[in-house]
Amino acid sequence: MSLVRTRTRAARWRTAPPEETIKRCDLCDAARFDLVAERDREGEVLHTGICLRCGLVCHMAIPSEAELAEFYAVDYRSQYHGELTPSPRRVMRAWKNAERIYRQLAPHISPSDKVFEVGAGIGCNVKVFELQGHDASGIEPNLGFQAFSVDQLRARVTRGDLFNLDEEARYDLVLLVHVIEHFRSPRRALERIYGLLQPGGKLYVECPNLAAPFARPGRLFHYAHVHNFTPWTLEMMAGRCGFEVERAFSEEEDPNLQMLLRRSDTPSSMMSGLRVDADNLPRTLAALRKYNAVTYHLRWNYLRDRAGKLASYFDERLRARAYVRRLIARCQAEPSAPAA
Repeated sequence: MSLVRTRTRAARWRTAPPEETIKRCDLCDAARFDLVAERDREGEVLHTGICLRCGLVCHMAIPSEAELAEFYAVDYRSQYHGELTPSPRRVMRAWKNAERIYRQLAPHISPSDKVFEVGAGIGCNVKVFELQGHDASGIEPNLGFQAFSVDQLRARVTRGDLFNLDEEARYDLVLLVHVIEHFRSPRRALERIYGLLQPGGKLYVECPNLAAPFARPGRLFHYAHVHNFTPWTLEMMAGRCGFEVERAFSEEEDPNLQMLLRRSDTPSSMMSGLRVDADNLPRTLAALRKYNAVTYHLRWNYLRDRAGKLASYFDERLRARAYVRRLIARCQAEPSAPAA
């Protein structure tokens, strides 16, 4: 039933009439787009376009805030992951990923930094930072995943919306892990996060890398991914919203972008304006056309990563249940960090 609701809800995003298609690019405000794909990864109709000025790739019909809120609260996890609550394999994977993120960021943050995650999912990132001594909390719109984070991991994750947060709240580090691609307006989201950060505060962004590419041709686009980023469009978006790149942890050919941004002293409203990289449009088009279904799978990076994933899947099947039982026992045995 959930999948049927999801398909129905998504139908108008895919086939919106011309008057409802995107009017302005969220990055550069241009109004000219070219169609780059007519289908999503499931073969369903989904019109995806590229901005002819800056090269940002996005849906040609952008869902409303209300549609997105309902979709992520109820249907997203079941449709995208096939789960209403996270499986042991997903929890184990997310915890290991959270430990990797902490290791990357630890040299760039202070032990006393206050951490907040937007779209906290299972709650692993929040809990890992908490167990390392940080005042860590987050928000997550999905009912089942947010409940798991609180009930099982004892993470301070509430149901909430970025744009309804306390205007006075301030953090030293905000995490945005595989979330920026889901926003109706990434620009509005980053501007809101700018306001949540202390002066000099930092934002860690992780998302699929359209330039890698992260999937074979025909499997790139999904209606839940409203915007699709390359390293160049993500950096331009960050700059427009008042951030500077402190460290890029990923390479251009990595399937996921991993970027640590620093809040500039000059708010975005006072910046001199967007500097559009004229090379981004041809670079992005070249990346989209670089491989076909055969050459994509014959890449050394793909073969290496696929072998690693298969090995990890085997390990997860063997150890996930016992791993998560021990993890939950640990999280429930240690008192949660008090709110500041």
